[in-house]
Amino acid sequence: MGIREVYKGRNIDEVLELLDKYRNDCRIIAGGTDLVVHLRHKRLNPKVLVDISDIEELHGIKKEGEFIEIKGATTFTEIVKSNLVNKQLIGLKEAAKSVGSPQIRNRGTIGGNICNGSPAADIVPPLLALDSTVLLKSKNKEREISLEELFLDKGKVNLKENELLYSVKFKKINKNQVLSFSKLGLRKALAISRLCISVFLELDKSKECKRVKIADGALGKHGVRERKVEEFLLGKRLNEETIEEGAIILQEEISHRLQGRLSLPFKKEAVKGVFKSAISKALENLH
Repeated sequence: MGIREVYKGRNIDEVLELLDKYRNDCRIIAGGTDLVVHLRHKRLNPKVLVDISDIEELHGIKKEGEFIEIKGATTFTEIVKSNLVNKQLIGLKEAAKSVGSPQIRNRGTIGGNICNGSPAADIVPPLLALDSTVLLKSKNKEREISLEELFLDKGKVNLKENELLYSVKFKKINKNQVLSFSKLGLRKALAISRLCISVFLELDKSKECKRVKIADGALGKHGVRERKVEEFLLGKRLNEETIEEGAIILQEEISHRLQGRLSLPFKKEAVKGVFKSAISKALENLH
């Protein structure tokens, strides 16, 4: 490793100053669960590391008006334990619970999981289904973009060399709305996603689908919203027939997106069960 300097960030301003000074030669480290692996395999070779793990301003989950804001260095364990991540947001809690081992959840952060740009990042589909935005800060300015806009390609995110992911924000959801999550992993423990799906759902008084947002992971170059499936389900009663038709539309989308991949036959079949599981969980939590 070619690391020459390591800084322990004391506050946001100091971190942003260092990012601005060192630019491409600098990397942020919080939990280190992804970064250390990249360093060991020489996928990254920064000259400077800036540790943000102890900056209090970058930790925590809070209500801000009609929004819930999760700071960038908040760990998965903090998400699981938060009272703000309630029954309606059970999908976000379950996604955080599904990340690695307890040790990984204690160290791994929401910001790191997002900025790593992995297609299999478990926390991303629930956040996409919540229409989340991210606040990015640099020395002289800040910008807020949708989480969807942040992902450019596999392992590539729309984060400038001197920017820090400060927080993730989404609207609070009501009692007649719910967020679910379902995952298929390689094995029962420490499972890396073969695929996962999150569903945001709201039914009207007639039990028809008033609002629905569906996002998945490990089914493309990054987490993806499945808008064709959403459009089909909107305004319909979610019975066995319509859920089956929705699953078939999703399979068609996956076939197009993963055309030529060796994993396509498996994922095309598996996605059907995971989708039905995510929808079922959402419906159960609305009753």
